Amino acid sequence: MSATVTGRVFNVQRYSLHDGPGIRTTVFLKGCPARCLWCHNPESQSFGPEVIRVETRCASCGTCETVCPHGAPPPGSGLCTACGECVDACPAGARELVGRESTVDEVMVDVLRDRIFFQDSGGGVTFSGGEPLAQPEFLRALLTASRGHGLHTAVDTCGFAPRENLLGLAPLVDLFLFDVKLIDDARHRDLTGLPTGPILDNLRALVDAHPSVWIRVPIVPGHTDDEADVAAIAALVGELPRVHHVSLLPFHATGGAKARRLGRPAPLESLAPPPPERMETLAGLFRERGLAVSIGG
Repeated sequence: MSATVTGRVFNVQRYSLHDGPGIRTTVFLKGCPARCLWCHNPESQSFGPEVIRVETRCASCGTCETVCPHGAPPPGSGLCTACGECVDACPAGARELVGRESTVDEVMVDVLRDRIFFQDSGGGVTFSGGEPLAQPEFLRALLTASRGHGLHTAVDTCGFAPRENLLGLAPLVDLFLFDVKLIDDARHRDLTGLPTGPILDNLRALVDAHPSVWIRVPIVPGHTDDEADVAAIAALVGELPRVHHVSLLPFHATGGAKARRLGRPAPLESLAPPPPERMETLAGLFRERGLAVSIGG
């Protein structure tokens, strides 16, 4: 049955070192309910395919305007149907289609290329996004296929999903990477568009049901790096006895260039990443509670 299940994928990243233990292949599923101000993968937010324009490659030859039934409107205009005609025709490769409909078997062909590295490093496959739980049927089929090949499986989630989807898939997942951005509900809504209540309730339910959950905390200067905010996350994690590992993820500005290629604003593109000494200070808030902390992975 899994061969007939399809879903939308926008990237398969091989030799990933920051999405779980060992060397991993990370499969990025398209579509996300969140709109985080600092999103590193803005191309993941929409569920549908999108065309991006790489300005540095564009030769202004006009080929895209000739082949496009809409005159090659700029990305983000709302007029592009992502038909891909301009992508195929562009002689400079300045236009790319982000997001493709894939079968489980097609994804697994990519994943299994690095199987030898998984075995030697204790790695495996990680399903990320976007929000992978937003495509629950496809994710279930991918996890089932991965388990069938004896692969270690991880799911990277923002935690905003129906509880039945999260817990229903849990038996197929060896490791959950669960994002906790802020505890304060009003500020979380402002920065991500989502409430904290369902996310934190899902986290508690998942920890009760699953033995392996890692917490990931994005550290964005001026937004999520206040010591009181991080201390509140540390206090929460400290109350979850089955969570022993926390990763602090320093902000980087690569999402800004991607957003511009999609025709979207990039409000944090000029923001500098947090300095190492600041990351160490924040990591200390977790170590004080006896929690293992890594920075950047």
